[in-house]
Amino acid sequence: MKAISLIVVAAVLLLSGCAPEVGSKKWCEQLAEKPKGDWSANEAKDYAKHCIFRSEE
Repeated sequence: MKAISLIVVAAVLLLSGCAPEVGSKKWCEQLAEKPKGDWSANEAKDYAKHCIFRSEE
């Protein structure tokens, strides 16, 4: 049972490492391709903040 749990945890960590950082150009491009009806509230907020109203820091 411990081995299965360890495999599941390792798989989750590996898969989450593949997602681009929120607010990066790649993330904005991926979200723009995703149907708007499938966006979460957090994704919509972050998209507006980082991709539409991007501030030049």
